[in-house]
Amino acid sequence: MNTVTLTSIEEIKDNESSHSGRYLTAFQKKLLLKSLQNPNLAERYRQRLQIMLLADEGKSQTEICQMLGCCHGTARHWMLMARTGQAQHWQEQPIGRPKAINDQYLERLKELVTQSPKACGYAFSRWTAKWLSHHLAKELGIEISDRHINRLLKQIGVRKW
Repeated sequence: MNTVTLTSIEEIKDNESSHSGRYLTAFQKKLLLKSLQNPNLAERYRQRLQIMLLADEGKSQTEICQMLGCCHGTARHWMLMARTGQAQHWQEQPIGRPKAINDQYLERLKELVTQSPKACGYAFSRWTAKWLSHHLAKELGIEISDRHINRLLKQIGVRKW
């Protein structure tokens, strides 16, 4: 956390007793400030809290981005959450892109590479990453690139297939 942010968060705490924020209720503000004090809080969650608190104090999106070093999309999203009264839901949205691959997908991938494509009705006798991707998309409805198939095969320890 940079010094500008520390100063701003301290100012927010100082003003807590005389809450006159733009978006947050006194309860939401108190909840966010309490959550912010958790030493085990992931940095991305910390950033969400800071964005909403700074927006409540009247900071602009650009100012928040400069202070926290976050992108405009992140600031815009969490400012909207504060503005629409949803600030208390800050930890319900997981961090990062949702994972497309699940355990079922990985198990099926392992099964496929141990058998011939002919067993699945194909005319060729060796799998390629492209055909594994195509077959699994048809079977499980999860589409990923052949490059990702290669990464998964490496990850699960399959060398030659």
